Amino acid sequence: MAESTSTATRLSAVRHSPLVWPAGALVALLVVNVVANHDFLAIRMQDGHLYGNLIDIVRNGAPVLLVALGMTLVIATRGIDLSVGAVAAISGAVACVHIAGSPQQSAVATAVVAMSMALGVAVLLGVWNGFLVSVLGIQPIIATLVLMTAGRGLAMLITDGQITTVKNETFRDVGTGFFATVPIAVIIATAVLIITAVLTRRTALGMLIEAVGINPEASRLAGVRSRTIVWTVYIFAALCAGIAGLMIAANTSAADANNAGLWIELDAILAVVIGGTSLAGGRFSLTGTLIGALFIQTLATTIPSIGIPAETNYLFKAIAVIAVCLVQSPQARAALSMRRGSVSKAGMA
Repeated sequence: MAESTSTATRLSAVRHSPLVWPAGALVALLVVNVVANHDFLAIRMQDGHLYGNLIDIVRNGAPVLLVALGMTLVIATRGIDLSVGAVAAISGAVACVHIAGSPQQSAVATAVVAMSMALGVAVLLGVWNGFLVSVLGIQPIIATLVLMTAGRGLAMLITDGQITTVKNETFRDVGTGFFATVPIAVIIATAVLIITAVLTRRTALGMLIEAVGINPEASRLAGVRSRTIVWTVYIFAALCAGIAGLMIAANTSAADANNAGLWIELDAILAVVIGGTSLAGGRFSLTGTLIGALFIQTLATTIPSIGIPAETNYLFKAIAVIAVCLVQSPQARAALSMRRGSVSKAGMA
């Protein structure tokens, strides 16, 4: 009896989990793809590497996941970071310009120095965003809009307005390489996800972030260094965007200041919202963000594969977000429950 009660409790908890609907939507997309292409889920080994549609989804979705991880923590503090796409473009530009200007363009050390410089610049940009928000008290959407607007111009200055191409195997591997049959981009994104989860769920950091998001003034009065917490999450978001920018540039071995990371901030916000993180701050879900990022990338893969022009991608993303937000909305659920109750009573009568 006790065991059946415990099982019922667990099933009820799963049914009411905020991850149920995003996960269900992801599964539904996969079903659509399987109907359109029966071999969609097939994964094959080719030249010692894993290939297949699912591998492509997780590899191409790695930059979005990275940016979304940083965005999750920023949103958890009631903030928003619109500059992550520009930071990604700057990161790729810095790395490619350094490699292109090096006398030993193909050397491993050149790639390491270039990527370190790019990530250093990304951290500095995160420090700038954090300073504007946490010290000067500028609204996050305005503070990061400044860098969003100026960032691509800065990337254009770094690349002299040209698409800078490079030839460096070590750098290219960040975007297209494999390690132990798995894409390196997937390994990097997974490592960042695990590290973030450990830091925020195995230490007090996650609780402090949520406390700041619920009420910054109350958390400050309780002894939490809310300014440091806010500053840290913007630096982390910029670092994640910098890594994503390296992946994007490495994928084509080129820095395109105009198009690299274009609209990735919107994809990241969509992934966070779909994953159930509250835009009002105070709570976040890294697992939800992972599901959201996979959903965004799967949707981008599904649209052209079923014969719909890829240009309509953002229309379907908007529809998906509205649908997921509605089913997660307490008001919508309450209205649906009342509707079901009315229908049930009418049937009994």
